[in-house]
Amino acid sequence: MPALNAAQIVAIASQYTMLDAVCACSALKCAGWESLPATFDPSLLRLVGHTSDRDPYDELTLEEHHPQGTRYEAADAPIALGHFPYNRCEIWQCVRCKRPFLRYTEYGGYYVDQRIRELNAALLIDTVATQDR
Repeated sequence: MPALNAAQIVAIASQYTMLDAVCACSALKCAGWESLPATFDPSLLRLVGHTSDRDPYDELTLEEHHPQGTRYEAADAPIALGHFPYNRCEIWQCVRCKRPFLRYTEYGGYYVDQRIRELNAALLIDTVATQDR
């Protein structure tokens, strides 16, 4: 799957309009980062691309971007492409209504958590983290 640039990501996010409120993907209430429910059927989403073409073994920044004091899980937190976790996401779309999502895997000491967030065009910003400059 290709790495998408900021303009392509904005285009994917902008093409979705909430016309079909009864789509199966509407079970995902993920304006902010949430765990992907184990009961959600993964075949309802298709992989569109990645936010980065960097080698997965590169040390990507863990720096977050919250200039307005938001937090990681907040629905109004910016989607800052150069910062964590957006710098390591996959972009997915609902196969039916084309609703876009960001996904990444969070690894903890004793767990692996699939995280998902709706890709909201109004919150997208193209940033570069300090250590990536």
